[in-house]
Amino acid sequence: MNKTELINKISEHSHLGKREAESALESVLYAIKSAVREGDTVRITGFGTFKGRDRAARRGRNPQTGAPVRIKASKGIGFSAGATLKNELNSRSPLKRPEPVAAAATASAAKAAPARKAAPAKRAPAKKAAPARKAAPARKAAPAKRAPAKKAPAKKAPAKKAPAKKAPARKAAPAKRAPVRKASR
Repeated sequence: MNKTELINKISEHSHLGKREAESALESVLYAIKSAVREGDTVRITGFGTFKGRDRAARRGRNPQTGAPVRIKASKGIGFSAGATLKNELNSRSPLKRPEPVAAAATASAAKAAPARKAAPAKRAPAKKAAPARKAAPARKAAPAKRAPAKKAPAKKAPAKKAPAKKAPARKAAPAKRAPVRKASR
């Protein structure tokens, strides 16, 4: 799965538009990269841990020539999967789908509100759409005096390329073409 496919999946599961899903993914990646770059460890409960790793300077070999080469010190990143992720990967049951944002918000609001008997909601009468009005005719403005416009030179069609010159061939009598016959059905 590439980044575009991941954005499409996020958009599909979260009921966000593709631009919002892409923005959300970019924000998550930026937060992880900046935290790891600063030396922090990023733990996502149920998923895993991202941790920066320092690589010391060392000597290596050029694989083509076999000559020794100095490799500079650098930073890398390590990921270790969490226990929940490992269990879900090894389980045969289907993965639990995340709840859409709107459904999760209404569910949490329903849990937070005290339980009361609500009176049946009254529906407002449906309004009929107002008939479309004709647009008022546009007023013509008095023509402003302008300097005479200069005519732009006409664009020329691009020149056709001359066919490549071939080596002189032997002169032969032109071949006669057989008449094309249409097949009857």
